[in-house]
Formats: sequence, C-alpha cells, structure tokens
Amino acid sequence: MDDNPLIRLTDVNFAYDRRPILTGINMVIPRGKVVAIMGLSGCGKTTTLRLIGGQLKPSSGKVEVDGQVVHELDSDGLYELRRRMGMLFQFGALFTDMSVYDNIAFQMREHTDLPEELIHDMVMMKLHAVGLRGAARLMPSELSGGMARRVALARAIALDPMLIMYDEPFAGLDPISLSIVGELIRKLNDALGTSSIVVTHDVQESLKIVDYVYFVSAGKIVAEGTAEQIKHSTEPYVHQFVWGEPDGPVNFHYPTTRPYGEEMLSGPGRKQVWW
Repeated sequence: MDDNPLIRLTDVNFAYDRRPILTGINMVIPRGKVVAIMGLSGCGKTTTLRLIGGQLKPSSGKVEVDGQVVHELDSDGLYELRRRMGMLFQFGALFTDMSVYDNIAFQMREHTDLPEELIHDMVMMKLHAVGLRGAARLMPSELSGGMARRVALARAIALDPMLIMYDEPFAGLDPISLSIVGELIRKLNDALGTSSIVVTHDVQESLKIVDYVYFVSAGKIVAEGTAEQIKHSTEPYVHQFVWGEPDGPVNFHYPTTRPYGEEMLSGPGRKQVWW
C-alpha cells in the first residue's frame, strides 16, 4: 500500500437526495501511475471524478488530494487545487469559437501572468507533444474527431498538472486515433511524472496502458487489480465485462415475471391456445 498516494478515497458515500450513487468507496491513486475506473454506464465512475475535483461533496467519508481534504476547502483553496489538475472531457469539449492555439493558451492566460512570447512557446511545446503543432491555427470545426481529442489532451496538460482525469477518452474514435490517444496518455503521464485517472468502457485499449484497475458496479467497487490480474479474473462480472460476453451477471434480457410463451399467447383480443 502506498503510504503517500496522490489521492485517497476513504469510505465515501454519495447520493442524489435519497438515491444512492456510491457506497463505501475506498480507492488509492498512487503518484506517477495510470489508474482506470471501469464499469457500466451509471455505476458512478464520472461521479467519482467530480468528487475528486470538488464539484460534488460526499454524503459521508473523505476525499483527499495531495494531503488536502477536498470537500473541506474554501473556494480559494479549491480554485488553487484545481489549477494543478487537468481534465479531458468526453468528446474533447473544445471552445468552438477559439482556434486550437487559443484553446490551449486559455488556461495559461487565465491562471498565470506569463508574457505572450512564453505562452506561445509553451503552447507549441504542448501541441508538438501530441503531434499537432501544424494545426495551431485551425478551428475545432476543421478537426477530425481524433485530432480534436489530441488538442483536448494538449489543453489538459497545459499547466503541467499533478493529476490528469480522463472521462471516456476513447469514445467515438477510429482504431488508429484510439491507439494514438492511448499511447499519448501513457507517454505523457510518464514524461510529466503526473498521475492519471482514466474513466472508460474500452477495456482492451485501457489494459495496455494502465497500472491498476478499479471495477465499479452499482456504486460499489467489486474488483480491483493490475491489468494482468483483471484479464485473468474469475469474478463473473469482471470476466463478462473484460471479454464482452452478451450474457452473465449483467443479463441480456430485462427482468420480467411472465414466461415468454405466456406473454405471446395472451395479447389483446387473443383467445387462449391449447397445444
């Protein structure tokens, strides 16, 4: 167990009104590692990111980032903490009326007093890191999906954050772009010495790049381990998820109390048929 992790969630519970979303979450994100959070839609993955970023407060339990309890910070403290975080939103979420260059320069202009000459050099360095220095003057509408995701990644690392959070970074990408983004996540994490949290459904691509995986189901952590441990897990839910099996603990058929034959023979206006 890491004695000084970047992030620690301890017995975290969260609910919207009386509807529980997360129950008894215990999670550790070590420094310098890439950690994936996986699970079905609606299981609480993105909610976990929002708790770490301070957008939400837990109903109970503790969320610590770099030794600070996030939900106990005042607005100035939370603002300062967020300056040290990068976020890649699902589908990029670039500012549509700004060029690629200005999308990345935005954080530098917002959070620093750096001169434009230095901002220019930093923007070009970030774009070069994702292979898009030549696209600096393009508008988001002129980018392919894969290019837009890489620009969003360059924006996420604009201020050399201690933590980068990725919300479905592979969604909607073709196989080549998907592989490029996955490789960039791993390489940039190692080059910057940062920590990364990847929320994703893309099991096979994620297991190539992550150091550790948490599986969430119905708001609880049901399995965790290294990529190799997850690949060879005998836990039925994890096995079904990893190998994409259509039936298992997550049923193909939505639950019903009526047998199929009875349902088909008892429609409106039908007489009972005896075989």
